[in-house]
Amino acid sequence: MSGTSEGQMERGGKPAEVRRRSGVGPSVDALGQDLAHEAWALLFEVMHAHMRNFPALAAEFELSPVQAHVVRQLGEGPLAMSTLATYLSCDASNVTGLVDRMEVRGLVERRSSEHDRRVKMLVLTEAGAALRERLLERLAEPPAVIANMPEGDLKSLRDIMRRARER
Repeated sequence: MSGTSEGQMERGGKPAEVRRRSGVGPSVDALGQDLAHEAWALLFEVMHAHMRNFPALAAEFELSPVQAHVVRQLGEGPLAMSTLATYLSCDASNVTGLVDRMEVRGLVERRSSEHDRRVKMLVLTEAGAALRERLLERLAEPPAVIANMPEGDLKSLRDIMRRARER
């Protein structure tokens, strides 16, 4: 790359500065979009690498990864079984078996909806809520690639993520 760093290159193989000065290449908006895509891809890559450990983390609580997702989701309030099926992108019969296993463990219970008795709502039991709290504590532990960053970088990352969440 003849002395030009990878970060200074754009598509087409020309250094970004040369392309901007010559009027050839992406506009400022396009550059912003490229930066947004790159930032999102990197964030997704870090999250994806961390989530590879999710099955092992769920197993610490004697849960399947799907059950761990259900416990996390149910902490936000009662949820119709049909809504859970949609959330999990699966058939309602799969949710029935999943909930049966979680109900046997005393983590969830089914209740009739106040508005339609045919609709079954899922809620966490006390034991399920306690397990959810412990699970969320473990999920909140940052991966080493984040935890080992310098304090200044962590503050910047935190502030950037707060602004992103607020938008």
